[in-house]
Amino acid sequence: MSRLLVATNNPGKLAEYRRLLAPLDAEVLSPDDIGLGMNVPEPHPTYGGNAAAKAIALCEASGEITLGDDSGIEVAALDWGPGIHSARFSSADGPPGADLLLTRLVGVTDRRARMVCWIAVARPDPTGGGLPQVELFDGMVEGRIARQRRGEGGFGYDPIFELPDGHTAAELPEATKDAQSHRGRAVAAALPHLRELLSARVRMPATAEDA
Repeated sequence: MSRLLVATNNPGKLAEYRRLLAPLDAEVLSPDDIGLGMNVPEPHPTYGGNAAAKAIALCEASGEITLGDDSGIEVAALDWGPGIHSARFSSADGPPGADLLLTRLVGVTDRRARMVCWIAVARPDPTGGGLPQVELFDGMVEGRIARQRRGEGGFGYDPIFELPDGHTAAELPEATKDAQSHRGRAVAAALPHLRELLSARVRMPATAEDA
């Protein structure tokens, strides 16, 4: 079986990726699974730049095909922020980002929002002498910020993000959420490319041996 490294140790995100990537014939690994304790900075002003930085760093360190992502919530009433700063929206000793958003939007009628995800897929350079090669994919879903937390599923901003059907992402069954979510849409876009890379990776040892 081929291997795919996902550049996250976030338990909620990792579980979601393992579900979304289940159509692939691959073992989905985290950095912890292979003993990599890297903390890759996210200094770029775009989701794609941050996703690529993580994918490249972990691909170089592991030699594995690697998926990195960056995602965020964008809120109309906050000039479409916090965006790329969503994971760091609250301080270490402050309220979770979802609760801080609810506080910021008390009394606000315009609650339009969207969830955005960019995925970077990095593969080792075939010649062995260059940087990993990277492809980018994205997904987005429009919605709104709920008035309060609802639902026990998901993680992060899921309990306050209402999808067009009126349910928060945390209220939906996993399969329904995966089909509608920003991350689910990004993975759906990336799956054909991932299948191609993983299939080629499986064939490589036999080809080299035959030669």
